[in-house]
Amino acid sequence: MSELSLRYGLRADGPADFAVLTGPQPTHTEVPFLIRPADNATALTAYRRLRRETFVIEQGLFNGSDRDDVDDDPRAVVLVATSSDGAVIGGVRLAPVTDGVDLGWWAGSRLVVDVGARNSLGIGKALVRAACAYAETHGVLRFDATVQARHDVMFTRLGWERVCDTVVAETPHVLMRWPIDRVQRLVQSTKAVLSDALAPFDADPNSLGGIGFRGDDGAPVPTTDVIAACDAIVPSMVQRDPEWAGWCAVLVNLNDLSAMGAEPIGLLDAVGAPNSSVLTRVIRGLSRAANQWGVPVLGGHTQVGVPAALSVTALGRTSDPVPAGGGKAGDELRLTADLAGSWRPGYVSQQWDSSSHRTSDELARLGSYVRRARPAAAKDVSMAGLAGTAGMLAEASNAGAVLDVAAIPKPPGATMGDWMTCFPGFSMITADRPGRTHLTPTGPAASAVCGELTTEPGVGLRWPDGVITRAVHSTVTGLGTA
Repeated sequence: MSELSLRYGLRADGPADFAVLTGPQPTHTEVPFLIRPADNATALTAYRRLRRETFVIEQGLFNGSDRDDVDDDPRAVVLVATSSDGAVIGGVRLAPVTDGVDLGWWAGSRLVVDVGARNSLGIGKALVRAACAYAETHGVLRFDATVQARHDVMFTRLGWERVCDTVVAETPHVLMRWPIDRVQRLVQSTKAVLSDALAPFDADPNSLGGIGFRGDDGAPVPTTDVIAACDAIVPSMVQRDPEWAGWCAVLVNLNDLSAMGAEPIGLLDAVGAPNSSVLTRVIRGLSRAANQWGVPVLGGHTQVGVPAALSVTALGRTSDPVPAGGGKAGDELRLTADLAGSWRPGYVSQQWDSSSHRTSDELARLGSYVRRARPAAAKDVSMAGLAGTAGMLAEASNAGAVLDVAAIPKPPGATMGDWMTCFPGFSMITADRPGRTHLTPTGPAASAVCGELTTEPGVGLRWPDGVITRAVHSTVTGLGTA
């Protein structure tokens, strides 16, 4: 030991000092305040007492009490700031604006900070930031706040957008809106790269679907009535959940054929797996799905000892494919979606499983919907989510889109933000001439007109008060008109 100590310059005549390995002894730093949901009656009472002291007694905005209907809404959430001794020194509440169904439109209100804790700790700003984060992580797509005019600058510096002046309790206020870009970020991460990435194919007029079907869900094979579609599954999903990956590889490809109005005739698979266990489970999922849909796997390629990978090509047949770019400004947009099922375990808020419990007959009726309805344009909702897919259909049709949020068919178990951005199982967005009678049975799916194509590029969300917020600010893929 002494030899090692001398060699490495360590002292052997006293207690060992391991700071060189562990770093200095951590020191306790007292947190000045903590923000958390008010999940008990004591915290709620303290928050309401602060509100009364501030808005009724100090500022004189209300007579007697500042309580309103929001306080009685069981959906309302209160966030409080507590000091190191647990005392409530600030708070803010947020809640859905609409009665009944939560459409993803929320408002923040009654932001308050104890008079003795103002200015120095930044509690008010922290509460505002926390409310924004809470709203976004709970599926909110529009978040408003009506604030006193003197707080306009603070909210603007925090990133809020000024909407208009208003008056509350005879006091100047400003309506502010937090810019939620959840849909735009999804579009940017999944589809925005396509135009530049696929540019080398532009020289061949038959590439990328050919004229009239550029960037479509499937591609008509020249001089035939065959439609070909191809989708790959994210490698991490193949590795993590091989059987579900196999099922989804069939699902997404048959959805592509369905959107084209094609009847499926067969599948080709390409599977890579690090070991036989992963391979067996992928093939099991592929086989189970192919059997359930009644579509054979005609062949493909299989390789073991490589990183997990899965791609499927689907072949279908139609003499008159339905294009994604067949719409025009003024057309009605309709969503037809299977709302049954639930979030896939492990993929909550990302993948809605509506298919694994369906019978073969139900799957066939869903898959033939577009073929029977014959809309002007159709696209299946996939990676870009509902709003992003509506934007892709609009872009291919040389148009934009507006979706009526209150009219969108949605499962009760999903927030609007999650539903608008998830992979929804079976979900078709179609465009057709306004006023055309829709008599096509939709099988087990729900169906409703929920928007229209417009002349302004991108996708807007229209709310019950008539306000349109921008979900997608421009084109989605950059591939242009089909």
